[in-house]
Amino acid sequence: MTTPDPSREPEPTKPAGTATTPYKDRVYRSPAGVVGGVLVLAIIVWLGIDALVVGEGRAPWLALATMLLLVPLVFAYTLRPAVFVNDDRLRIRNPLRTIVLPWGRVASLRSGFSNEVVEESGTKYQLWALPVSVRARSKAARQEARAARAAARAGQSEAGRGRGGAGVSGGAVGAADLGAGAAAAAGGPRRAETDQAMDEMRELHERRQEEAGAQGEVTVKWAYEIIAPAVAGAVLLGVLWGLG
Repeated sequence: MTTPDPSREPEPTKPAGTATTPYKDRVYRSPAGVVGGVLVLAIIVWLGIDALVVGEGRAPWLALATMLLLVPLVFAYTLRPAVFVNDDRLRIRNPLRTIVLPWGRVASLRSGFSNEVVEESGTKYQLWALPVSVRARSKAARQEARAARAAARAGQSEAGRGRGGAGVSGGAVGAADLGAGAAAAAGGPRRAETDQAMDEMRELHERRQEEAGAQGEVTVKWAYEIIAPAVAGAVLLGVLWGLG
């Protein structure tokens, strides 16, 4: 049997959630944008390759120029947008720029016709990955209203059973309503997905904005890997149309 060495102290266990614990960024995207972008890109590539293979005259060149212009832009506005969040910073990957904001430099996160982050200097950055959906907000509001009505019916049924006036069937209905009301209360208020994401980021901002690791400068980087081929495609397309 192995005897433990008394001179060797056990290593302290690091509590979960401390600054020394590495965490991956939480990523927010628009599922609808990703699906739509994949479909549009598939159509563009399919038609472009078909024109390159079987086209005659200027058709292959026009197809090449069109793909150079459209593929980067469609990718930029559908698949590229994302928001990366961790304890120290917020990284916004928009179609043509990537903005990194430490939490200490964020003044507020606003939701209106669009979701945006406001820097301390007053500069606003739109969150392309979190588009505002009026339809999703209306759906969440209807679900919350139904949950509130179910909770109210559950409370009435419970009160009736407490007075001893409920029968067997009434007790069954009351139990069902009570279960629905309890489930609704446990689930909390209904919110659209983008609104939930904004709430989570606001909470993290309030908790981390004063921390030392959440300070620093705001950086903005242009996506030249998107801009360069799109400009080249536009120039080539213009030259081809100009030559007639």
